[in-house]
Amino acid sequence: MSNFAHSLSSLSSLSSITFQPIKIPLKSSTSTATKSSKALTLTCTTTSQPNKRPTSKNRKKSSYGTSRRSVLKKTFSQEQVNFSFPVSDDPHVGIIGGGMAGLVCAVNLEKRGVKSTVFDTGNHGLGGRMGTRVIDPQPLVFDHAAQFFTVSDPQFAQLVDGWLEKGLIRQWQGTIGELEKGGQFVPLPSSPPKYIGVNGMRPLADSLLSQTSMVEVVRPCWISRLEPFNGMWHLSENGKPCGQFDVIVIAHNGKCANRLLASSGLPLIARQMKKLDLSPIWALLAAFEEPLPIPSGASPFEGAFVKGVDSISWMGNNSMKLFSQSNGPHCWTFFSTAAFGKRNKVPQENIPNSTAEKVKAAMLEGVEVALGLAEGSLKLPFYSRVQLWGAALPRNSPGVACIFDPNGRAGICGDWLLGSNLESAALSGMALANHIGDYIESGGAGGEEFGMGLHADFHTLEGHHDIGQFSDFILEAHPYHLAT
Repeated sequence: MSNFAHSLSSLSSLSSITFQPIKIPLKSSTSTATKSSKALTLTCTTTSQPNKRPTSKNRKKSSYGTSRRSVLKKTFSQEQVNFSFPVSDDPHVGIIGGGMAGLVCAVNLEKRGVKSTVFDTGNHGLGGRMGTRVIDPQPLVFDHAAQFFTVSDPQFAQLVDGWLEKGLIRQWQGTIGELEKGGQFVPLPSSPPKYIGVNGMRPLADSLLSQTSMVEVVRPCWISRLEPFNGMWHLSENGKPCGQFDVIVIAHNGKCANRLLASSGLPLIARQMKKLDLSPIWALLAAFEEPLPIPSGASPFEGAFVKGVDSISWMGNNSMKLFSQSNGPHCWTFFSTAAFGKRNKVPQENIPNSTAEKVKAAMLEGVEVALGLAEGSLKLPFYSRVQLWGAALPRNSPGVACIFDPNGRAGICGDWLLGSNLESAALSGMALANHIGDYIESGGAGGEEFGMGLHADFHTLEGHHDIGQFSDFILEAHPYHLAT
């Protein structure tokens, strides 16, 4: 996330609104964070215009933000936001992130009678890593993140059955295997079944909201600030107000989420998010006039996990996978290894042309090596585009379905909480929605009984960390755990 708010000024510059710490009698059920002598209940003292929401200018000068920022540099254990105001009669949840986890959370909140607004940064559409890029006028179609997914949980199976009934997905029957450096290809078993979007992954995101009436979507929008005021969370984008909410959900991760949480007054959530260890990978979308040369003696394949090549860990033929198209343009998605991504990492919002060209050349050379082709023999694609997924691959996980801070009325959902795959993203969104629903029905009293995952330990994920969690493939006989 870019263009974050600047540093806040001191209390003396605040003309009309101040936040004051007050002492509250503590109940036995109060959480550990609330028991701190420095826990805050937010109350509003005004010198004029009582109950008026502060302007963006004044909110930037909040002394609460200044003291919290300085404290968080020393420790994550101080200045916890503690909302004592009751949840409103018509609660509204703000969800930051419109990938699978955020969207499923919104849908399941509606099932509990709770309205929500989803804020997403996508210029092309919702879905996050359920992304499908369509390039006109040919058109060229690429799944440029999640390549396929599998199903094991009954709750997720119900969602998948709905997609099957609507004709949005089908089983991927194409050959998938392991491609060793030099061109040796070994097919992998067809079980467990692998599913793909009939027209790519992105339509699945749109379908989630197709029958909702209590979910609003705002995009593209980069929420850059969370501010507690008068018992509500106020969200803004570079100083522009984006609404006020009883509860907030962070449904994304990486440096953007860390920056957003750094001065929010949610130290327990911020600490858990900062424990997350992420690796970047590059995606190369490339369209060729002719089919890629198949290694001698190998069966034609539509997807391959590449082994032994520094710059490539996955290659998938979108044209065959989606449309069984053997003639015409051949649209391939290539993923780099995590090591290659780390060595060539740049700000993903502003990739220098020189870096893009270097990465493209290195990844195409990797394709040659993987296929066992002579150097320079691979014909260049007539269309290509690189994209850096800067927070692509979780290397550790707390193994909890969601995280929720009842005192700050804020939660986290995402695939990485359960090990990272598309199914895990959906289950995380469901779990957090139901948890928030229970919390709201309780009146929002807070307490330890509604705290979730705030002190969970993170454990290293076993398995393959190159394409890692983008393709959702688990085999007992092979070290892959690949998903969205």
